[in-house]
Amino acid sequence: MAILKTFFIVLEVLLLFNLLIFVHELGHFLAARWRGLKIDRFAIWFGKPIWKKRIKGVEYALGTIPAGGYVSLPQMATMEVIEGKSDSSAEPLPPISPLDKTIVAIAGPLFSFLLAVVFAVIVWGVGKPVNSTGNSTIIGWVDPIGPAWKSGLRVGDRILEIDGHPVTQFGPSEDGITWRIITSEGTNITIKYVRDGKEAMAYPVPFKRATKWYERKALRQVLIVPAHEAVIYEVATNSPAALAGLQPGDEIVALNGEKIYSFMAVSEAEERMTNGPIRPLTLTVRRDKEQFDRTVLAEVPVKPPQSGPSLGIVSWRGDLHVRLDYPPPAEQIGESASQIFATIRAITSRKTDIGVQQLGGAVMIIRLYSNLFDSEYGWRRVLWFSVVLNVNLALLNLLPFPVLDGGHVTLALVEAVRRRPVSVKLLQFLQNAFAAALIAFMLFIAFFDTGDWVRSAYKDRAETLVFAPKK
Repeated sequence: MAILKTFFIVLEVLLLFNLLIFVHELGHFLAARWRGLKIDRFAIWFGKPIWKKRIKGVEYALGTIPAGGYVSLPQMATMEVIEGKSDSSAEPLPPISPLDKTIVAIAGPLFSFLLAVVFAVIVWGVGKPVNSTGNSTIIGWVDPIGPAWKSGLRVGDRILEIDGHPVTQFGPSEDGITWRIITSEGTNITIKYVRDGKEAMAYPVPFKRATKWYERKALRQVLIVPAHEAVIYEVATNSPAALAGLQPGDEIVALNGEKIYSFMAVSEAEERMTNGPIRPLTLTVRRDKEQFDRTVLAEVPVKPPQSGPSLGIVSWRGDLHVRLDYPPPAEQIGESASQIFATIRAITSRKTDIGVQQLGGAVMIIRLYSNLFDSEYGWRRVLWFSVVLNVNLALLNLLPFPVLDGGHVTLALVEAVRRRPVSVKLLQFLQNAFAAALIAFMLFIAFFDTGDWVRSAYKDRAETLVFAPKK
């Protein structure tokens, strides 16, 4: 059953991913037909075709590198590095106007944008899953030796501003705590927060973990996590938690009489016992409408080897209290566009630690789609992410680089101003050079995307927690 589920998830991801590529390239194709251009090939994916068929003078092909697609138009600036030799390379073809080139170039991003609008309308109708704690800025856990703790931040504090920017959530959006921390520029980060009704300031020095050469460079963090209910998802057999009567669905609301805001408080208590004495922990448990205490003594499991003391709570639940929001299409499009512009500003700024290495490519997109399909409310989350992705695809393709649609527009404008086309040799050099650079960049990003995926999968395959049988 698990294999069948995985198969259908992979199939859904491939179909959706190729839909995004197809619609974008269809825009170029239809515009070229409308303006009377010669069309050699309509290809989904790059590289040597694994399937191709010629219909009415146009070759339709499926490539071997799942990273995009193209429409080969010999009257435009060709990219032989990606498209291969044009069938029309030896044929004298009539020149086309800068207006025609501009229309054909813009049509791809326009179709991507229109597809984003279609997805946004669907999301408006069916709803976007939102966690009820998603708009909270309350700290759920603070690393006791991390920058936030040293600056005075504590569990339960509510963050108001970071470096003067108001924040309304913990996520990576422009008004999110995570985003403002990783894009901060100073030696210290200025954080305004509220504790017991009183505003105060903290100035943590951000931390970046060490990374290997094959890992993405780490970004700034202050080692805090958002507040979230600590609800048990799975309990190991024969474990102290199981013997104490803890069950999936139980919520831990306090530890040793102190309110907790995240399951990390329990994990931290277990970790402290690794290099110290094992002491009983009193957990205050909420089960349905009942609340009671359970005193649990951690135990070292039989497996995995070299494990520290554990209560035997294998995993905790996420996505509690999910509700459906119905944001209007304009709001969805606007937020997506705003975030991509913010990302571009962060990447091009010399003052932040964010670089092109932190971008994601086709592998990351496929991985994210897979995870979304496999999650609760999966298809709704997929629809929402498709809005974001198509807006990004439309805007990024309008950047004025020769290999992108925006490059074609730029060259057409230069031609219109000069009243003559750019030199064919110069044009071919620019196109092929930038096409080779694009392929190298995609491989560069795919290297890190694949590494992240493999390391995440290996981490998820942790050995089962096994405790000795009790008499």
